[in-house]
Amino acid sequence: MDHYDSQQTNDYMQPEEDWDRDLLLDPAWEKQQRKTFTAWCNSHLRKAGTQIENIEEDFRDGLKLMLLLEVISGERLAKPERGKMRVHKISNVNKALDFIASKGVKLVSIGAEEIVDGNVKMTLGMIWTIILRFAIQDISVEETSAKEGLLLWCQRKTAPYKNVNIQNFHISWKDGLGFCALIHRHRPELIDYGKLRKDDPLTNLNTAFDVAEKYLDIPKMLDAEDIVGTARPDEKAIMTYVSSFYHAFSGAQKAETAANRICKVLAVNQENEQLMEDYEKLASDLLEWIRRTIPWLENRAPENTMHAMQQKLEDFRDYRRLHKPPKVQEKCQLEINFNTLQTKLRLSNRPAFMPSEGRMISDINNAWGCLEQAEKGYEEWLLNEIRRLERLDHLAEKFRQKASIHEAWTDGKEAMLRQKDYETATLSEIKALLKKHEAFESDLAAHQDRVEQIAAIAQELNELDYYDSPSVNARCQKICDQWDNLGALTQKRREALERTEKLLETIDQLYLEYAKRAAPFNNWMEGAMEDLQDTFIVHAIEEVQGLTTAHEQFKATLPDADKERLAILGIHNEVSKIVQTYHVNMAGTNPYTTITPQEINGKWDHVRQLVPRRDQALTEEHARQQHNERLRKQFGAQANVIGPWIQTKMEEIGRISIEMHGTLEDQLSHLRQYEKSIVNYKPKIDQLEGDHQLIQEALIFDNKHTNYTMEHIRVGWEQLLTTIARTINEVENQILTRDAKGISQEQMNEFRASFNHFDRKKTGMMDTDDFRACLISMGYNMGEAEFARIMSIVDPNRLGVVTFQAFIDFMSRETADTDTADQVMASFKILAGDKNYITVDELRRELPPDQAEYCIARMAPYTGPDAVPGALDYMSFSTALYGESDL
Repeated sequence: MDHYDSQQTNDYMQPEEDWDRDLLLDPAWEKQQRKTFTAWCNSHLRKAGTQIENIEEDFRDGLKLMLLLEVISGERLAKPERGKMRVHKISNVNKALDFIASKGVKLVSIGAEEIVDGNVKMTLGMIWTIILRFAIQDISVEETSAKEGLLLWCQRKTAPYKNVNIQNFHISWKDGLGFCALIHRHRPELIDYGKLRKDDPLTNLNTAFDVAEKYLDIPKMLDAEDIVGTARPDEKAIMTYVSSFYHAFSGAQKAETAANRICKVLAVNQENEQLMEDYEKLASDLLEWIRRTIPWLENRAPENTMHAMQQKLEDFRDYRRLHKPPKVQEKCQLEINFNTLQTKLRLSNRPAFMPSEGRMISDINNAWGCLEQAEKGYEEWLLNEIRRLERLDHLAEKFRQKASIHEAWTDGKEAMLRQKDYETATLSEIKALLKKHEAFESDLAAHQDRVEQIAAIAQELNELDYYDSPSVNARCQKICDQWDNLGALTQKRREALERTEKLLETIDQLYLEYAKRAAPFNNWMEGAMEDLQDTFIVHAIEEVQGLTTAHEQFKATLPDADKERLAILGIHNEVSKIVQTYHVNMAGTNPYTTITPQEINGKWDHVRQLVPRRDQALTEEHARQQHNERLRKQFGAQANVIGPWIQTKMEEIGRISIEMHGTLEDQLSHLRQYEKSIVNYKPKIDQLEGDHQLIQEALIFDNKHTNYTMEHIRVGWEQLLTTIARTINEVENQILTRDAKGISQEQMNEFRASFNHFDRKKTGMMDTDDFRACLISMGYNMGEAEFARIMSIVDPNRLGVVTFQAFIDFMSRETADTDTADQVMASFKILAGDKNYITVDELRRELPPDQAEYCIARMAPYTGPDAVPGALDYMSFSTALYGESDL
């Protein structure tokens, strides 16, 4: 026999010994027991379609006794003997007594012969033993059972009622108010308790017994006159009657509790379903916004003008600054709502929430990744297009300048080459014409490079898809055709002059020398003017310095060029001198060239004027590049601080989420401080955005002072905001789980220590193998099927990892907290010792002052008239602290 069976034997030995020691039962008590026990037996025998009239006679053959035991136990006894002989009756009674003994009840001095002989004392003792075993033993209230438990239940239920003080199962019930209070407490509509009087016990008792029989199916087991007319009613009869009230009301209370629990579950389910609907709608709206936005970002239709492309870039900046940030917050809130919903479902032992197809967190993250990839591609395309249009504008302007210069040079050249002046010219004129033609050919050859440059520029414009390429091509083709025609005309005129050259002998060598030297020098000056007026595009200060160096080198050649100019002018002056000296009929013009000294001097003066202008332009460009360099350094200095700051904050948040310092509330407070510091850091991000915008407006495309781009900073900042929000949500969910499951801080620390130890990769999540090793280290011995079951609980989405939240959810199911109320009441019993109360002085001595005074104030309204003066009894202490629940 185990400890529990031994305890049962001890519980039931005492009543039997009472029967042995006191075989002479008080007549009034015997009458009360007869009526009560008979009614109690019939309340069960009616279920089998029979009853008894005389308790000591009707159980003599053992048949109804065995039937009674079968009804109240729900078990089958051995087959009874159907004979009428005494031996058959003794056999049946023995079978009944053996069944009672099998339930751990030791029957002392009660034998089958006494029952068969109709011994009323032994029969009543046997029935009392059955009532104790099957009606009272299982009553348990706050670690008390049987009689004490039933008494404590009565005290707690009747405590609020005036004039009711249940201290025992005899005189405390004589006035009938105790029975009425029990009925009114559970079914207030059956009794008007306010009209009852303590000095009218017969009315009170009859009211309670009649109502119990009519509405509660509790048979009338006693007469009110018997209770009132007895100095001390029979305790066993009262206990039997009261136990019927307990069983009647405990079933109703269990049904009410079950109904309340169902209502609570339904309310939680409705809340969870609303969260699911909110998630689906928010996810659908976010995915729809992404679906609408990506095609806009993937549109690569180029614009023809720089202004149009600049407007596209401004629209993209508005999208980044105004439209995207609210969506980032929506995405973060969506993840938080999803995690909170999953936590609530786990706490309610409900399956994990699986969003509809295409609306999983992973689907949203994938769509968001596509959005950011489209953003990156769109921004790169915009900047490349702007650079391309800038290059095109520069090339187009250069083409127009060179074409205009060339067209101005070719103007009239065809008419000049078609002249027939050599036909009537003298020999000296023919030679002059020939020399002039040779100078023209030299000039034509000098312009060959410009024509090739024009064609090359036109070809580059075509390759870069210049929007006005048709007009450029038409103009270039016209120049090339004209150039070919000039070459043909030049060749034809040379042939004509060479045919005539034999006829001509005299030529002015000085004019020829002038023409030969003036033409290259004039071409050099035109080239210099073209170079000095040429526009330039640079992106770095080094490029400006290169242009400045080249310009300084050009200025260094000016003295030699001036010497050449003076030499050419000297030739012309010598010609004039010869003409004047020898009266040569040259008509005052050089027959070999159209370049006059005045033109040379004019172009030279123009070159000298262009030099300082070029100096100024290079100086201004140098200043602009210095400004751009300052912008680069300014952006780089901030980015080199903000980038590592974001990385450091990400690492610190990760450490906080896995460290075990302090309580979860401390971690949550610490994380909120981090969140506040991060939000306060936003102006620096905005300042960096402003600097980045200045860089883009200045068309700065590279920065050697930092490896961080604005895109890196934006992505890092968004990840930081998402991470701190998600981490705070995880800690809040851990607090929710801890409070819902009653997990202590020490247990949370143990869970965190185990989780951190097996989180070998330090990612805040355990993979499948690490989680299996963790369970084995904690004493779990499981096969593949059991481990698969556990993984379905902690990883319902089959991601292959176990988060700390899922880990503590699982462990909370395996760990139960000690009930705080039980601990406090156990402490009360220790302080009270053998007595059932604790004095106010003892309470003040054992507890801190503030807690002691709080308890005394709480107890005062519950201290009954029978309590020890200056003391707090167990019932008052329990009722005041934990209410009037049955438990």
